[in-house]
Amino acid sequence: MTHLGLVNKAGKVVQPDDLTFAAAAAKADWKAAPGFGINLNNSGEANAWPITSATFILMYKTAEKPDRSAEALKFFQWAYRNGQKLAVDMDYVPLPAPVVTMVEASWADIKDGSGKAVLAK
Repeated sequence: MTHLGLVNKAGKVVQPDDLTFAAAAAKADWKAAPGFGINLNNSGEANAWPITSATFILMYKTAEKPDRSAEALKFFQWAYRNGQKLAVDMDYVPLPAPVVTMVEASWADIKDGSGKAVLAK
């Protein structure tokens, strides 16, 4: 596929590939963004592609249907643990492992109406 390099925020010409996409996510301040909704564009990382985005899901903090919320989280848990190679094979770039750990830890905040976490550890 025809493509071009871009000059990133650090002033380096970078090519669009898995390494430059991952570089944009690697040192981002994920904790600073509510719900991990961080903008990865124009990262200051030297090897980062300047136009990068993550995919998100939205979950209610208090689940109206806790069983369905638990099943959705179980799917993403499976995807993080078993789907990383498949993501790479499909030309996606998996989230960095420390970010996955933070995301999975945040799932404890998703509760049913009685205050119990919908996904058991």
